[in-house]
Formats: sequence, structure tokens, C-alpha cells
Amino acid sequence: MDIDLDFGDRDQILSKIKYIPAAIMREGKLSKHVSGVYVNDMPVNSLSNTAAIDYITAENLGYVKIDLLNVGLYKQITSPEQLDQLMSQEPDWSRLQDPTFFGQLIHIGKHYSTMKRMPEPIDSVVKLAMFLAIIRPAKRHLIGLPWKQVAKTVWEKSSDGTYAFKQAHGISYAHLVLVNMNLLDFSNKENTTPFTLL
Repeated sequence: MDIDLDFGDRDQILSKIKYIPAAIMREGKLSKHVSGVYVNDMPVNSLSNTAAIDYITAENLGYVKIDLLNVGLYKQITSPEQLDQLMSQEPDWSRLQDPTFFGQLIHIGKHYSTMKRMPEPIDSVVKLAMFLAIIRPAKRHLIGLPWKQVAKTVWEKSSDGTYAFKQAHGISYAHLVLVNMNLLDFSNKENTTPFTLL
């Protein structure tokens, strides 16, 4: 098990906590993990100043890795209250049809042509989460299907180990895209309609 936490600048939190950088096995050698850290005691490789075991082995032994991820979008958020407001506003889903607007969005901006291949629009957080899942390799075969069909298998684990999204990740990422949409679309600032789940 690991925990993902997003920050505008992960170095700020790292400067305030005691941690051990996680390790990953690459080409038979332990290397520093890009984002993972441990805040509990664990064996340390004194040469690399990282965990002495790779993160997969560590997880099997019961260690919990925390991935501290840089998400630059959060630098535009001025307060927790503003974030709550941006998350609770219904975005103008029709703006996703605008390639310029779409291209500015975190996580999906490069996938406009894929979105246009979908037979139905993205008009809810759940559909946006499913879209985020189907642009991953394991679920690309679902591109072009109606959302009801996509929903049947999109969150199933892939049998061949190909990278797929977990539902919790999809929903979390979708909310971040929603925040990005509302930040970009100033006309939504006064809209306080709760967002659509389905």
C-alpha cells in the first residue's frame, strides 16, 4: 500500500519532516524513487542514502510508502476555502469541446482527439474519471464506446499487468481537472451549483 499526496511544491513539506527516500529497482540496481518516501524507521543504504530495499519488497514487508507529488496547479490556489469553492462549482462541461481550452487542462490536455472519439460528451466527474482511465494503456480498447459500456470494465485490474487506473485515482484526478476547468473559466466564479456525480 502507498499513499499519494499532492503539493504545489513538495520540497516545502520535505524540508519540515524526517524521511527516508524510497528505492526502486532499475536494471538490477537500486535507485532513488522519484516521489516516494518513508516517514517510519526502515533499513537505509548508507551509500545511496535511500531505503535499503526496493519499494515493492518494502510494501510486501508492511512498510507504507508516501508519494509526495508536485502538482503545479496548486500554486494557483490561494486558500483551502478557494479550493473548496472550485471543487464544488459545476464546471461548464461544454468547454471541453473547445480544443484550446481542453489543451490547457492538467492530465488530459494532450488527449483532445481521443475525447472527440467518444460517442457521448464528458459531462460529469465520473465520466471524466473514466476518460482519465481509458487514456491509460490497459484500457485504450474502451475508447469509442458509450459510457455505460466503459463503466462495466474500466476499473477492473488488467490481467497482463499493463498500467491501469484505480477508481480512487480516477476520481481524484477528475476533481483536479474540474478545479483546473473552474480556474480557467472565470464565468463560473459565481456558479455554486453542486457538481454532477453521474
